[in-house]
Amino acid sequence: MSTPDLSTRQLRAFAALAEQRNFTRAAQTCHLSQPAFSALIRTLEDTLGARLFDRDTRSVQLTPEGRLFEASARRLLDDMQGAVGELADHVERRKGRVSVAALPSLAAGWLPGILAEFMKAWPGITVELHDALSDACIAQLRAHQADFALAATGAGAASASDLRGRKLCSDGFHLVCPKDHPLAKVPKLTAKQLAPWPFIQMARNSSVRQSLDAALHPLRLNAVFEVEHLATVMGLVEAGVGISVVPALTLFHFRRESLTTRPLPVPGLTRTIYLVQRREGSLSVAAQTLHDLIVERMGALRFD
Repeated sequence: MSTPDLSTRQLRAFAALAEQRNFTRAAQTCHLSQPAFSALIRTLEDTLGARLFDRDTRSVQLTPEGRLFEASARRLLDDMQGAVGELADHVERRKGRVSVAALPSLAAGWLPGILAEFMKAWPGITVELHDALSDACIAQLRAHQADFALAATGAGAASASDLRGRKLCSDGFHLVCPKDHPLAKVPKLTAKQLAPWPFIQMARNSSVRQSLDAALHPLRLNAVFEVEHLATVMGLVEAGVGISVVPALTLFHFRRESLTTRPLPVPGLTRTIYLVQRREGSLSVAAQTLHDLIVERMGALRFD
């Protein structure tokens, strides 16, 4: 036997009549004329194949079948109201969840300010932040662990069949060295001038290292350390162990009285940051709101 199709209007009419025990008052509660209300009740009884109310000129009473149906009808109405309310909360951004995967330099640099602005405006939305290198960011996006990613592999991702990338900015590179280092005062800085000095490299799978290797090839640097984290680069440079070259977006790590940062004007030495998302499917209201805020705020920033 197939399940009958019941409408919310029918269930509300039933609940109103079960409560009021009077057709006129129940019709008024539902903002219907009495004939239209009576027709709705008859249609419900026909659909269910059961008489739900005993009527006479003096009273309206639930039949045994009506009493049996009442609890289920009210539960269905409550579930419907809860579902509609939950959806409305998400649409109106009173609730929601958004997950972002971002390069560590972004997650520790300018992104926290944007997240703080977003969370202040929409306190009911839960934000998840995954800081990871570009390849890991893209892997989390593909695994649906992130709604979108801020990564430096967007050009390749944009050509993939399952992803699309939007360019956010191009990040220039800077030399970082102690203030008393000879390169701190060289009038015109060139890549060849870096080669003799001990150099702190980032890991080979980082976007910083990949951009640097591509732009400086075939120049070989005098690498003395290869490290995973920019904070480690900063500590080693500050201790005088070596110099390094890092993107402008990471310079907040190197704001120390003992250090100097200088733009390194090497052709092609840039790192492009992309906002990457899956081609199929739309973002939730919460995720789209954060997406748009990031694009807006990033567009207002300038990186040298």
